[in-house]
Order: sequence, then structure tokens, then C-alpha cells
Amino acid sequence: MFQHKLEDQVSRKTYIDWFILSFLAGSINTGGFLASHRFVSHVTGYATLAGISFEQMDWYGFAMTLIIPAAFMAGVMFSAYLTEKQFAHYRHGQKYAPVMQIVAFLLLVVALGGFFGFFGEFGANTDLKNDYLLSAILCMACGLQNGAITMSSGATVRTTHLTGLTTDLGLGLVRAEITAKNPEQKQKERRSNKLRMGTVASFTAGAIIGAFAFINFKFAGFLLPASIALYFSYVARTTQSE
Repeated sequence: MFQHKLEDQVSRKTYIDWFILSFLAGSINTGGFLASHRFVSHVTGYATLAGISFEQMDWYGFAMTLIIPAAFMAGVMFSAYLTEKQFAHYRHGQKYAPVMQIVAFLLLVVALGGFFGFFGEFGANTDLKNDYLLSAILCMACGLQNGAITMSSGATVRTTHLTGLTTDLGLGLVRAEITAKNPEQKQKERRSNKLRMGTVASFTAGAIIGAFAFINFKFAGFLLPASIALYFSYVARTTQSE
């Protein structure tokens, strides 16, 4: 699943793996929203909220709101460091398995912390400090995953948010069905569009199934995406290529 690009001819299993990663991200976003009433990987929204807090001179809210997108970026940067060949050399060539292991660890921290009451009552908006901390941890997990997939796919596949992907899909549909100059270009764009549509559908499916899991099992619902992340750490370890 790693080390492939959008324009490559890839196996069906690789597509399925990409879709499951999007499913994972959709479930994390749902869990974060239901737990703290905040989206996880929606960096644009947090920048907007920071601007509103600044205008209202809510300095605590301004600082805490900026911490969340900073956590996403920190996750991306850490992912970039872990996937560098110099670091991978010390991991016997492993690049992406350590990233997914950390993602799983962060999700387990949220599940266990929630179980023991560290983040307060699930869905209760009573402790802003704990809500921001929860969102930051989940956002860092998304940043780690998104950084790994972006690096491995040559910046052609992203699995944790849909805005850019939806833009690419709209452009791709026009290129494939209206402006394609030859059958080869049409086929290439259609292949890319199938991946984009599958990613959107998988993210949505993760959000739907995640909603059932989190509503019924509260913080324990994070064991679902944690298990998926552990699976992908195994996949990365057994299929790693330099």
C-alpha cells in the first residue's frame, strides 16, 4: 500500500488499503466531534476560530485553538522525520510502520484516558482544557497518518481530509469526460477519479460506522481506529520497500 502514486497501476489490495485508511480517518473525526464537539483534522476551521477569539480578546481560547492545527503540523513533521532514509536505516529499512505504531499508540492513549475519566464525560462540553488536549492528540494522529501517505504517494494521495480531494475530483471529472485529448489520458484520469471517489466514500463510511461505535461505547470506540492503525503498521512492516 505504501510507495505508490495516484497515476500508477496498483493492485486492488492497495486501493482497499488506501480506502481503509480513509475509513480510519473518518472514524477519528467522528469520535473527536462527538467527544468534544470539535472536528479533528479541519485545520481551516481552527484558523477561523482563532481569528474570532482574537477579535473577542479571548487570549486563552486563541492560544488553545492554535495548538490544535499546530499539533497536526507537528504530526506531519514527525512523520516526515521518521520516513527519512537516514532514520529508516536504524529501523532496518522500516519507514512507515513506526508512524502507524505511533498513531495506534495515540489512539490507545485517548481510549484509555477517556475510560479513566481523564478527558471528562464523553460528549460533555464542560472542560475546555481537556477538550483541547483531546483534539490536539487526535489531530496529531491524523497529521502523522496524512504525512506518511502523502510522502509515500508523492503527494498524490491524502486520507484525513476531503477539501483538496474534492477539488481534485471536480477537476479530474472535467479532464476525464470533457477535455481529455486521447484515450490514454482519459483512462488515467478515470483511474484517479475512482480512487478519489472511493476515498470520499470510505471516509464517509468511517464516519457513519464510527458514530455507532462512539455513541454506544464512548471513548472505547477509539479502539476501532487504533486496531486499524496497528493492522497497517503490520502491513507496512511486511511490505516495506526502499
